[in-house]
Amino acid sequence: MNDTPHLPPALATGIGSLPGTDAREAAKAATGSFEDFPHLPELPARGPGADMIGRTAGLLVELYARVEPSGWRIGDRPGRDTRRARSWLGEDLDALEEFTQGHEGLLKVQAVGPWTLAAALELKNGEAALSDPGACRDLAASLAEGLRQHLEEVRRRVPGARLVLQLDEPSLTAVLRGQVRTASGYRTHRAVDRQTVEATLRDVVGVHDGGPVVVHSCAPDVPFALLRRAGVAGISFDFSLLTERDDEVIGEAVEGGTRLFAGVVPGTDAPLSDPAGSVMGVRTLWRRLGLRPGLLPEAVTVTPACGLAGASPGYARSAYAHCVRAARSLADNPE
Repeated sequence: MNDTPHLPPALATGIGSLPGTDAREAAKAATGSFEDFPHLPELPARGPGADMIGRTAGLLVELYARVEPSGWRIGDRPGRDTRRARSWLGEDLDALEEFTQGHEGLLKVQAVGPWTLAAALELKNGEAALSDPGACRDLAASLAEGLRQHLEEVRRRVPGARLVLQLDEPSLTAVLRGQVRTASGYRTHRAVDRQTVEATLRDVVGVHDGGPVVVHSCAPDVPFALLRRAGVAGISFDFSLLTERDDEVIGEAVEGGTRLFAGVVPGTDAPLSDPAGSVMGVRTLWRRLGLRPGLLPEAVTVTPACGLAGASPGYARSAYAHCVRAARSLADNPE
């Protein structure tokens, strides 16, 4: 799509979550590792409200959620859980602001997208919001307004940055295929119409007026074509889950100017190969698709395969450094 905001070349960045509970330590790692493309860290180890669903629930406007034994449930008024989520986000923003003084490049912030949120948030009857089309519409509208306010706040704190919004949609494929389980666990919610999914995503993507939006999913079978039609500038995925079935849509995405955020570094502690070895699969894909090697640094950003919340702190730091070195290897030797 020609009106999709362009995402300038950026060699490497993180997905979002990191281990630990120290906001300043996390901000230091995310900004120090990725000087060209830092991100706002998320620290789920702090507990409910710092997890990705609770954190995004805290951004909602005129909708509130609280923690129940079964998960997050939409309620009538803001309570302790909402206040906690907002407080932690404020702490993270304070730390980010401290470590991005004078920053003028790209800066990424993350939130859960409308469909994963609808699959995770419960209505009062205990079923997912996904079960009610009206609830899905209300949720998407509330999320869109919350994201608009969030982006304004980050702009105010880091005025020189060019903001990139990442929507985390790990449940998107399950929503499209009717694989999200009901509360009983015995049935699944029916598949949501693809046009409805696409239109809702387009509306939420549109809140970042003129700015690039990336959708991240570390699930198999990411719907590349649907996401591109919804107007995203980049698609972030676990590279190890690609199959040759994906070749055509990947080739079309690259030729259409969509940036690939290739998750090539494991998200949990694992031996790290040499940096060039980590991006060997990307080079192989490029050759298979017959794409120009010189396009690689413009078309690919190297990332971990998923968030690093389940990793050890030492591994998380190593993984970030490894992403940077692997990206440099790709840029220096695209062949």
